[in-house]
Amino acid sequence: MFALARAWAAGIVVLVATEYVQATVVYEHVATPERMGTFGGRLLLIHLPDAVCLALAAWAAARAHREPFRHVPPHHLAAVVAVPLAAQLLNMAVRWEHLAAEGLLMSNVVMATGCAVGYLVARLREDG
Repeated sequence: MFALARAWAAGIVVLVATEYVQATVVYEHVATPERMGTFGGRLLLIHLPDAVCLALAAWAAARAHREPFRHVPPHHLAAVVAVPLAAQLLNMAVRWEHLAAEGLLMSNVVMATGCAVGYLVARLREDG
């Protein structure tokens, strides 16, 4: 259980740090109402940065998951996807009344993509 907690802690730290950077840089300086009015603008300014944040969090959790437990697929998968999944559930719970179909669909796709990319990068770094 300590190995999972360590992986989750690493994922949380990375997710909070990257989301803070995203909120202070992208949302405050780049995201204007005109840019956010189109699907392409929302994709570039919300969904892609979120995917990067979640991928980095999943990668950090995968790297922090200790070696003997890393080779047990269900345990490793739980270590990698728990933080992005918890962040997604929290986001949906907090913003439920403001979610549109596009936002719900895209945020779930972004979460799944971020988890997959983070896991794959960790596996590639492990093999290489």
